[in-house]
Amino acid sequence: MRVAVRAFDGITAFHLASPLLVFGEASRQQPGAGWTTTVWSDDARPVLTSEGLSVGDLHGPEAAETADLLVLPSWPAEYPDPDDTLVGTLRRAHERGAGIVGLCLGAFPVVASGVLDGRTATTHWAAAAELARRYPRVDVRAEALYVDHGDVLTSAGTASGLDACLHVVRERLGAAVAADVARRLVIAPHREGDQAQYIERPLPGDDPGPLHDTVTWALEHLDEDLSVDRLAERACMSPRHFSRRFVESTGMTPARWVLDRRLDEARGLLETTGLPIGRVAAACGFASVVTFRQNFAARFSTTPTSYRTRFATAAS
Repeated sequence: MRVAVRAFDGITAFHLASPLLVFGEASRQQPGAGWTTTVWSDDARPVLTSEGLSVGDLHGPEAAETADLLVLPSWPAEYPDPDDTLVGTLRRAHERGAGIVGLCLGAFPVVASGVLDGRTATTHWAAAAELARRYPRVDVRAEALYVDHGDVLTSAGTASGLDACLHVVRERLGAAVAADVARRLVIAPHREGDQAQYIERPLPGDDPGPLHDTVTWALEHLDEDLSVDRLAERACMSPRHFSRRFVESTGMTPARWVLDRRLDEARGLLETTGLPIGRVAAACGFASVVTFRQNFAARFSTTPTSYRTRFATAAS
């Protein structure tokens, strides 16, 4: 896969480095996958980062015309309107089936191109209101870490660009490869929750106490009843109090968290074991194969069988 990352004068080194770091490590982990990453600017001239670093040896716009994935890792803080040339580049890429990624403020030119009209997007929480004001045809989800439509992805601010890029690796090369990349980079392979957690709400797993202990226990008992009542009992709280504390800490309900964890576990089993689909469903706590298939397809837009065919690494 050919990845083209756009640079411009004033971009922060971190924003530019994030996709290069993740996709570069993916190519090293999977050399046979054919991943290449190039950096381009509007005129192929060197750019000066906001920290004063000069970045040279850049490609021109032609790199974007042949890329399989276009990444806009940031955008100037003044939110300027993208010029017609960049808008045209994004639209042509989208029309020919290339993926489009707008990280942090990079969502602004992506949304401006029209490829997300009638759909959802996210950006840095501090810029979400401005994005929504400028582009009313797009439903801006200020709370999301990233929003992926399959063809277009936007992410929240700064470090969540790493999450979004790991998500791209996970979707295209599988969870095992994404986990290896994350391990090499010493970052979480998949963070749950939303932007609210970055402000003042720690995850239960980072805050020792009843919630921490309950979450740890639940991860080891995904095949059992994990209703709110049982989780609350485990935490020695009333169901109402437990649910409120859980949402305050994670930004999501206990039921959603449990479903996410079960689906993550299912993906791992599909990739690394040859267990029949029914046994995978049971091991992850789904009441029936039908329920498992429905939830899996709703989340990942594919069936468990198709997912295994694409990503299995050790199934036998």
